[in-house]
Amino acid sequence: MDLENYRLLGVEENATDEEIAASYQKLKEKYNEEKWLDGEEGMNAARMLGKIDAAYREIMEERKEKATATSGASAFEEVSACIKRGELSEAQRLLDSFNERNAEWHYLQSVVFYRKNWINECKKQLEIAMQIDPTQPKYREAYNKLTARTNYSEQTGGAQEPASRPVMDEDQMGGNWCANCASMCYTCMCVNCLYSLCCGCH
Repeated sequence: MDLENYRLLGVEENATDEEIAASYQKLKEKYNEEKWLDGEEGMNAARMLGKIDAAYREIMEERKEKATATSGASAFEEVSACIKRGELSEAQRLLDSFNERNAEWHYLQSVVFYRKNWINECKKQLEIAMQIDPTQPKYREAYNKLTARTNYSEQTGGAQEPASRPVMDEDQMGGNWCANCASMCYTCMCVNCLYSLCCGCH
C-alpha cells in the first residue's frame, strides 16, 4: 500500500471507496480552477492534477486487486448467478458479506434493486459506481438506459413495463422478455439490455 497516494488525496488508508472518490472529485475541481492562474501557482495546480489522477487510479486498482484476492472474482460471479436464477435474497446476502464495496459491488447491488423494482435505489447505486470508477462504460450505459426507461414512464403518465420483468437479455439475467420487448419497442429507445452481467464484463 502506497500511503503517499492516500496523503495526496487527503484521506486515511481505511477510508471507504466512496470517501476516496468524493475527496478526489473535490481536489480535481479545485486544481482544475487553479491551473488557469498565472505563473507558478497555475503550473503547480496542473502538476497536482496529474498526481491526484495517478494516485486515485493506483488506489482503485490496488483495492480492486485486494477485493479479488479476499472475496475472489468468483464471489461477484456467484452474485450474478444468483440474480440470473432469481435468487435475490441470496444475492443480497452475498453482497452484504463483502468487506470492501467497490464499483462492481455497487453495480451488482443496483441490479438487485432493479429486479425488486426499486428504481430510485437502483439509480443511486449506479451513480456511486460511476463516481468510484468513471472509466467503466457499462455503469454509464446502464445508468443511461435506466434514465431512458424512467423518462418514458414520466412522459406516458406511468405506462411502463414492470421492472420485475427485466429489460435485458434473457441469457444475461433470466426470464423470457424478447416477445414482450418486440411488442413494446420504444421509438429510438433501446432499453432491452439494461445490465450486462457476462463474466467478461467484470
